[in-house]
Amino acid sequence: MNKAPLKIWLHAKVSGHLHGAAYICLMTIKIQIGCQLQYDLPQPTPMILLLNVHHSRASDLERPDLLMASPSVPVESYRDKFGNWCNRLVAPAGHFSVSLDSVIRDTGQADAAAPSSPQLPVQDLPTNTLTYLLGSRYCETDAISTEAWRLFGDSPTGWGRVAAVCDFVHNHIRFDYQQARATRTAMDAYREGVGVCRDYTHLAIAFCRALNIPARYCTGYLSDIGQPPSTGPMDFAAWMEVYLGNRWWVFDPRNNNLQYGRVMIAFGRDAADVPLVHTFGPNTLVGFKVWADQVPASQ
Repeated sequence: MNKAPLKIWLHAKVSGHLHGAAYICLMTIKIQIGCQLQYDLPQPTPMILLLNVHHSRASDLERPDLLMASPSVPVESYRDKFGNWCNRLVAPAGHFSVSLDSVIRDTGQADAAAPSSPQLPVQDLPTNTLTYLLGSRYCETDAISTEAWRLFGDSPTGWGRVAAVCDFVHNHIRFDYQQARATRTAMDAYREGVGVCRDYTHLAIAFCRALNIPARYCTGYLSDIGQPPSTGPMDFAAWMEVYLGNRWWVFDPRNNNLQYGRVMIAFGRDAADVPLVHTFGPNTLVGFKVWADQVPASQ
């Protein structure tokens, strides 16, 4: 991978959680993003797919990230209640694949940060953030509330408290892709101490909501720009956004460090709201590939 030069100008470490306060990139970068999923289907199978870049980044695309199906089938597109772009189709029996590929322009800067951002009292929160205070399928705020206040009740409010949550979750869960489980909830992750990026995210979200901080689940692409080369295949990533001050901020309890080239696909209350592919029938996933590679500066 040919990486454009990056220059870190200033960083801030808050409660052990590293976030960038200000970053300068020497040049705008381009990232080639896309995926290919292949299925064997015993019968015609309806599907809903959330694979397109979120509308907040659509203007950064150099070409539309159109969903391609093989064999070709009619595709209907719509927005869900969170504003995510969804595609629905009926896949024929046999071998079926979906893919998309595009290039997106990126500032090359790390996740934005503002360690002085305050936590708002619940009564002062915008109405559209309140749903992200409530329990959901994978984030049982009622079950984890006592532990949340025991662990973080004495930590600074606002950014510092969210940073403390991310530090704890990052250290508490051991990443193990082989132990990924679609039914694991935040409480399961807390008890078991093992999981993948969605489990880190669910646990951190549950803690934040129990502490009266709105938090929502995000999924998308995360490049390895600025990171040591990965030894395994790339996958989609999960992280969270929390509402502090007057806006949403990215926090990533899985990586818990500087990250570049993050591209959101969708957000919701938890993973149940934003499955990348929802199939309505028996199926076998026989091929899976994701890419988020920096385009050489000369191209």
